[in-house]
Amino acid sequence: MKLTDISYARAVMEKHGIAPQKRFGQNFLISENVVSRIADTAGLGDSDLGIIEIGPGIGTLTQKLAERYKKVVSIEIDTSLLPVLEDTLSEYDNVKIISGDAMKTDFAELVREEFDGMRVAVCANLPYYITSPVIMRLLETDGLFESVTVMIQKEVADRLVAAPATAEYGAITASCAYWADIEKVFNVSPANFIPPPKVTSSVIRMNIHKEPPVSVQSAENLFRVIRGAFAKRRKTLSNSLAGETSKLTKAEIEATLVHLGYRADVRGETLGLSDFAKISDAMVL
Repeated sequence: MKLTDISYARAVMEKHGIAPQKRFGQNFLISENVVSRIADTAGLGDSDLGIIEIGPGIGTLTQKLAERYKKVVSIEIDTSLLPVLEDTLSEYDNVKIISGDAMKTDFAELVREEFDGMRVAVCANLPYYITSPVIMRLLETDGLFESVTVMIQKEVADRLVAAPATAEYGAITASCAYWADIEKVFNVSPANFIPPPKVTSSVIRMNIHKEPPVSVQSAENLFRVIRGAFAKRRKTLSNSLAGETSKLTKAEIEATLVHLGYRADVRGETLGLSDFAKISDAMVL
Protein backbone atom coordinates (compact mmCIF):
# COMPACT_ATOMS: atom_id res chain seq x y z
CA MET A 1 0.00 0.00 0.00
CA LYS A 2 1.05 3.58 -0.64
CA LEU A 3 1.54 6.13 2.12
CA THR A 4 -0.20 8.59 -0.19
CA ASP A 5 -3.38 6.56 0.34
CA ILE A 6 -4.99 8.49 3.20
CA SER A 7 -6.60 5.37 4.66
CA TYR A 8 -3.28 3.52 4.74
CA ALA A 9 -1.44 6.54 6.13
CA ARG A 10 -3.98 6.82 8.95
CA ALA A 11 -3.70 3.08 9.60
CA VAL A 12 0.08 3.35 9.91
CA MET A 13 -0.22 6.23 12.38
CA GLU A 14 -2.87 4.38 14.37
CA LYS A 15 -0.74 1.23 14.44
CA HIS A 16 2.13 3.14 16.01
CA GLY A 17 -0.04 5.37 18.17
CA ILE A 18 1.19 8.63 16.68
CA ALA A 19 -0.38 11.79 15.27
CA PRO A 20 1.06 14.91 13.57
CA GLN A 21 2.64 17.11 16.23
CA LYS A 22 1.82 20.81 16.13
CA ARG A 23 4.99 21.65 18.09
CA PHE A 24 7.07 20.23 15.24
CA GLY A 25 4.91 21.82 12.55
CA GLN A 26 4.04 18.42 11.11
CA ASN A 27 1.73 18.14 8.11
CA PHE A 28 2.09 14.81 6.29
CA LEU A 29 1.78 14.70 2.49
CA ILE A 30 -0.86 12.38 1.05
CA SER A 31 -0.66 13.27 -2.65
CA GLU A 32 1.05 10.82 -5.00
CA ASN A 33 1.48 13.50 -7.66
CA VAL A 34 2.97 16.10 -5.29
CA VAL A 35 5.36 13.65 -3.64
CA SER A 36 6.58 12.37 -7.02
CA ARG A 37 7.08 15.91 -8.36
CA ILE A 38 9.10 16.92 -5.31
CA ALA A 39 11.28 13.81 -5.61
CA ASP A 40 11.83 14.45 -9.31
CA THR A 41 12.71 18.09 -8.66
CA ALA A 42 15.23 17.21 -5.94
CA GLY A 43 17.71 15.54 -8.26
CA LEU A 44 16.36 16.11 -11.76
CA GLY A 45 16.73 12.42 -12.58
CA ASP A 46 20.39 12.08 -11.56
CA SER A 47 20.25 8.60 -10.03
CA ASP A 48 23.87 8.74 -8.78
CA LEU A 49 23.02 11.63 -6.46
CA GLY A 50 22.93 11.32 -2.67
CA ILE A 51 20.03 12.99 -0.87
CA ILE A 52 19.80 14.46 2.61
CA GLU A 53 16.16 14.69 3.62
CA ILE A 54 15.03 16.86 6.53
CA GLY A 55 11.82 15.87 8.29
CA PRO A 56 10.78 12.56 6.69
CA GLY A 57 7.57 12.36 8.74
CA ILE A 58 6.14 8.89 8.17
CA GLY A 59 8.35 8.30 5.12
CA THR A 60 6.06 9.24 2.24
CA LEU A 61 8.57 11.40 0.36
CA THR A 62 11.48 9.27 1.60
CA GLN A 63 10.15 6.27 -0.32
CA LYS A 64 10.07 8.23 -3.58
CA LEU A 65 13.59 9.58 -3.00
CA ALA A 66 14.91 6.08 -2.28
CA GLU A 67 13.39 4.80 -5.53
CA ARG A 68 15.12 7.53 -7.54
CA TYR A 69 18.52 8.17 -5.95
CA LYS A 70 21.56 6.23 -4.84
CA LYS A 71 21.38 6.94 -1.11
CA VAL A 72 19.03 8.84 1.20
CA VAL A 73 19.90 10.01 4.71
CA SER A 74 16.88 11.43 6.52
CA ILE A 75 17.08 13.59 9.66
CA GLU A 76 14.07 13.38 11.98
CA ILE A 77 13.73 15.44 15.17
CA ASP A 78 10.61 13.64 16.45
CA THR A 79 11.80 10.42 18.12
CA SER A 80 8.25 9.04 18.21
CA LEU A 81 8.41 8.71 14.40
CA LEU A 82 11.52 6.51 14.37
CA PRO A 83 9.61 3.20 14.78
CA VAL A 84 7.18 4.32 12.08
CA LEU A 85 10.03 5.03 9.66
CA GLU A 86 11.67 1.70 10.47
CA ASP A 87 8.38 0.09 9.45
CA THR A 88 7.52 2.12 6.33
CA LEU A 89 11.08 2.11 4.95
CA SER A 90 11.99 -1.49 5.80
CA GLU A 91 12.19 -2.58 2.16
CA TYR A 92 14.66 0.16 1.18
CA ASP A 93 18.32 -0.73 1.81
CA ASN A 94 19.60 2.66 0.60
CA VAL A 95 17.93 4.71 3.35
CA LYS A 96 19.40 5.68 6.72
CA ILE A 97 17.39 7.51 9.38
CA ILE A 98 19.21 9.81 11.80
CA SER A 99 17.54 11.07 14.95
CA GLY A 100 18.50 14.72 15.26
CA ASP A 101 17.86 18.41 14.75
CA ALA A 102 18.76 19.90 11.37
CA MET A 103 19.64 23.18 13.08
CA LYS A 104 22.31 21.37 15.11
CA THR A 105 23.55 18.96 12.44
CA ASP A 106 27.13 19.27 11.19
CA PHE A 107 26.33 18.84 7.50
CA ALA A 108 29.95 18.78 6.36
CA GLU A 109 30.67 15.90 8.74
CA LEU A 110 27.46 14.14 7.69
CA VAL A 111 28.40 14.31 4.02
CA ARG A 112 31.93 13.02 4.74
CA GLU A 113 30.67 10.11 6.82
CA GLU A 114 27.66 9.02 4.77
CA PHE A 115 28.25 9.90 1.13
CA ASP A 116 31.92 9.04 0.43
CA GLY A 117 32.66 11.58 -2.31
CA MET A 118 29.16 11.53 -3.82
CA ARG A 119 27.46 14.68 -5.00
CA VAL A 120 24.69 15.54 -2.54
CA ALA A 121 21.42 17.47 -2.70
CA VAL A 122 18.95 18.35 0.04
CA CYS A 123 15.20 17.77 -0.03
CA ALA A 124 12.82 18.82 2.74
CA ASN A 125 9.24 19.55 3.69
CA LEU A 126 10.11 22.29 6.18
CA PRO A 127 7.97 23.27 9.16
CA TYR A 128 6.86 26.85 8.63
CA TYR A 129 8.19 28.07 11.97
CA ILE A 130 11.85 27.33 11.15
CA THR A 131 11.87 27.83 7.38
CA SER A 132 14.22 30.82 7.11
CA PRO A 133 16.82 29.64 9.68
CA VAL A 134 17.08 26.20 8.07
CA ILE A 135 17.35 27.60 4.54
CA MET A 136 20.12 30.00 5.53
CA ARG A 137 21.97 27.24 7.37
CA LEU A 138 21.83 24.99 4.31
CA LEU A 139 22.98 27.75 1.98
CA GLU A 140 25.88 28.81 4.20
CA THR A 141 27.71 25.51 3.71
CA ASP A 142 30.34 26.65 1.19
CA GLY A 143 28.99 24.75 -1.80
CA LEU A 144 28.53 21.48 0.07
CA PHE A 145 25.32 20.72 -1.83
CA GLU A 146 24.40 20.67 -5.50
CA SER A 147 20.92 21.99 -4.79
CA VAL A 148 18.32 22.41 -2.08
CA THR A 149 14.67 21.57 -2.82
CA VAL A 150 12.20 22.51 -0.12
CA MET A 151 8.48 22.84 0.38
CA ILE A 152 7.71 25.98 2.34
CA GLN A 153 4.91 28.45 2.93
CA LYS A 154 3.97 30.17 -0.35
CA GLU A 155 4.39 33.59 1.22
CA VAL A 156 8.04 32.82 2.02
CA ALA A 157 8.64 31.32 -1.43
CA ASP A 158 7.28 34.48 -3.03
CA ARG A 159 9.76 36.53 -0.99
CA LEU A 160 12.68 34.32 -2.02
CA VAL A 161 12.01 34.78 -5.75
CA ALA A 162 10.84 38.42 -5.62
CA ALA A 163 12.32 41.14 -7.79
CA PRO A 164 13.63 44.46 -6.41
CA ALA A 165 11.03 47.22 -5.90
CA THR A 166 8.23 44.72 -5.22
CA ALA A 167 6.35 44.33 -1.94
CA GLU A 168 7.71 40.81 -1.37
CA TYR A 169 11.37 41.75 -1.89
CA GLY A 170 13.45 41.85 1.27
CA ALA A 171 16.72 41.07 3.01
CA ILE A 172 16.30 37.30 2.69
CA THR A 173 15.79 37.67 -1.08
CA ALA A 174 19.06 39.48 -1.63
CA SER A 175 20.97 37.35 0.88
CA CYS A 176 19.86 34.05 -0.65
CA ALA A 177 20.70 35.32 -4.15
CA TYR A 178 24.35 35.42 -3.05
CA TRP A 179 24.29 31.66 -2.49
CA ALA A 180 21.89 30.29 -5.11
CA ASP A 181 19.61 30.77 -8.09
CA ILE A 182 16.11 30.15 -6.78
CA GLU A 183 13.08 29.05 -8.76
CA LYS A 184 9.55 28.40 -7.58
CA VAL A 185 8.49 25.12 -9.17
CA PHE A 186 4.84 24.69 -8.15
CA ASN A 187 2.27 25.44 -5.46
CA VAL A 188 0.68 22.85 -3.16
CA SER A 189 -2.83 23.33 -1.75
CA PRO A 190 -3.70 22.44 1.87
CA ALA A 191 -5.85 19.51 0.69
CA ASN A 192 -2.67 17.54 -0.06
CA PHE A 193 -1.79 17.13 3.64
CA ILE A 194 -3.03 15.60 6.86
CA PRO A 195 -3.84 17.64 8.76
CA PRO A 196 -4.39 20.38 6.15
CA PRO A 197 -2.32 23.50 6.97
CA LYS A 198 -4.04 26.86 6.96
CA VAL A 199 -1.92 28.21 4.11
CA THR A 200 -0.82 27.24 0.61
CA SER A 201 2.68 25.80 0.25
CA SER A 202 5.21 26.11 -2.57
CA VAL A 203 8.08 23.92 -3.73
CA ILE A 204 11.25 25.80 -4.57
CA ARG A 205 14.56 24.58 -5.95
CA MET A 206 17.76 26.43 -5.03
CA ASN A 207 20.63 25.74 -7.41
CA ILE A 208 23.76 26.45 -5.39
CA HIS A 209 26.37 28.72 -6.98
CA LYS A 210 29.82 27.21 -7.41
CA GLU A 211 31.09 30.76 -6.97
CA PRO A 212 29.03 33.73 -5.70
CA PRO A 213 27.63 35.89 -8.53
CA VAL A 214 29.29 38.97 -7.01
CA SER A 215 32.80 39.43 -5.67
CA VAL A 216 33.12 41.41 -2.45
CA GLN A 217 35.92 42.24 -0.04
CA SER A 218 33.86 40.96 2.89
CA ALA A 219 30.77 38.76 2.64
CA GLU A 220 30.10 39.50 6.30
CA ASN A 221 29.95 43.23 5.58
CA LEU A 222 27.77 42.59 2.52
CA PHE A 223 25.17 40.83 4.68
CA ARG A 224 25.33 43.65 7.24
CA VAL A 225 24.58 46.13 4.46
CA ILE A 226 21.69 44.00 3.21
CA ARG A 227 20.19 43.59 6.68
CA GLY A 228 20.64 47.29 7.38
CA ALA A 229 19.03 48.27 4.09
CA PHE A 230 15.78 46.57 5.08
CA ALA A 231 15.85 47.39 8.78
CA LYS A 232 13.55 50.36 8.16
CA ARG A 233 11.41 49.67 5.12
CA ARG A 234 10.16 52.70 3.19
CA LYS A 235 13.01 54.74 4.66
CA THR A 236 15.93 55.92 2.56
CA LEU A 237 18.96 53.64 2.45
CA SER A 238 21.10 56.27 4.18
CA ASN A 239 18.61 56.48 7.06
CA SER A 240 18.42 52.71 7.40
CA LEU A 241 22.18 52.16 7.29
CA ALA A 242 22.90 55.05 9.65
CA GLY A 243 20.70 53.37 12.23
CA GLU A 244 22.76 50.15 11.95
CA THR A 245 26.26 51.57 12.41
CA SER A 246 28.20 54.00 14.58
CA LYS A 247 31.11 54.09 12.12
CA LEU A 248 29.45 56.35 9.56
CA THR A 249 27.11 59.33 9.75
CA LYS A 250 24.07 59.68 7.55
CA ALA A 251 25.84 62.48 5.64
CA GLU A 252 28.87 60.25 5.00
CA ILE A 253 26.63 57.43 3.78
CA GLU A 254 24.75 59.79 1.45
CA ALA A 255 28.01 61.15 0.06
CA THR A 256 29.27 57.62 -0.63
CA LEU A 257 26.03 56.67 -2.37
CA VAL A 258 26.16 59.73 -4.60
CA HIS A 259 29.82 58.99 -5.40
CA LEU A 260 28.77 55.49 -6.49
CA GLY A 261 26.14 56.94 -8.81
CA TYR A 262 23.01 56.52 -6.68
CA ARG A 263 20.57 59.18 -5.58
CA ALA A 264 21.09 60.37 -2.01
CA ASP A 265 17.50 59.30 -1.23
CA VAL A 266 17.70 55.83 -2.84
CA ARG A 267 15.77 53.13 -0.99
CA GLY A 268 17.20 49.71 -0.23
CA GLU A 269 14.22 47.79 -1.57
CA THR A 270 14.94 49.09 -5.10
CA LEU A 271 18.46 47.64 -5.22
CA GLY A 272 19.71 44.24 -6.33
CA LEU A 273 22.58 42.07 -5.09
CA SER A 274 25.14 43.70 -7.39
CA ASP A 275 24.19 47.11 -5.99
CA PHE A 276 24.62 45.91 -2.42
CA ALA A 277 27.99 44.41 -3.33
CA LYS A 278 29.17 47.75 -4.74
CA ILE A 279 27.95 49.63 -1.65
CA SER A 280 29.48 47.04 0.70
CA ASP A 281 32.94 47.50 -0.82
CA ALA A 282 32.62 51.28 -0.51
CA MET A 283 31.59 51.43 3.16
CA VAL A 284 32.28 49.24 6.17
CA LEU A 285 29.47 49.12 8.71
